[in-house]
Amino acid sequence: MKNFAMHVSAAVVLTTTLLAASAAQAQITTPQPSPKSTIMQRVGLTDVIITYSRPGVKGRPVFGTLVPYGKRWRTGANATTSIKFSDDVTIEGKKIPAGEYGLYTIPNATEWTVVLNKSLKQGADVDGFKDDQDVAHFTIKPYKLATKVETFTISFAELTPATATVDILWDMTGAKFKIMSDVDGKVQAQIDEKVIKNPTPTTADLASAAVYYFDNNKDSKQALTWIQKANATEPKYWNVNTEARIQLRMKNYRAAIAAAEQSKKLALAATPANGDYAKMGDELVAEAKKMGK
Repeated sequence: MKNFAMHVSAAVVLTTTLLAASAAQAQITTPQPSPKSTIMQRVGLTDVIITYSRPGVKGRPVFGTLVPYGKRWRTGANATTSIKFSDDVTIEGKKIPAGEYGLYTIPNATEWTVVLNKSLKQGADVDGFKDDQDVAHFTIKPYKLATKVETFTISFAELTPATATVDILWDMTGAKFKIMSDVDGKVQAQIDEKVIKNPTPTTADLASAAVYYFDNNKDSKQALTWIQKANATEPKYWNVNTEARIQLRMKNYRAAIAAAEQSKKLALAATPANGDYAKMGDELVAEAKKMGK
């Protein structure tokens, strides 16, 4: 019994020691002064992800002092700010391969240089760069903000089907650059595969191809062929409306009126009825009659 008690006591001491050691090794977690943020935006068909940390002004003079002019800046705090592209993009005229890069800036009073570098580990070591790791340099113009931005912010703005700007905002200063995605090449490749080279394209693909050609001012005759083929087998009021708009652009006014009236009829017969498309049908008819005089 005595030996058993000694073994139990030793086990308790060992367990207590291990728990104490584990507790001593565990670190206390507290909020960071410059919290981490990740933002994502689809630009065209390309996903763009930016990860950065967000310092505050906290009453300090920022550009030219806290962030010196003429020196590389990690464009945030803590770890290197990174920007990731799922596909190749063009930024301010520079071709950028798909991948993840460090996003660095060199602010000056009247001009900023933006640097994309392969290194994601520089952090605050702004003097430890290897220039041969730079992927692109481009310049942008800073501008004065109407209101103060206390917390450093990177955001996406000015979105179009193929472009977006990345806005860098802090204190009373803003700077931005434009990202352009190769939407047309990717969509055209899909149209080639699913519609042009496919002997039996689906109604949905035919309609999508026609809408894309119409929206982007491509070959109207080809767009009309595709939408008419889709509507011949499965007329939907929204697709017949597309046919009417294409006919109107081609100045085929009678055909535009006929398609618009058909679209309205189908929209009102749908369950539930779609009054918006019925109204668009009336507007198309009126426009075609006016233009056809």
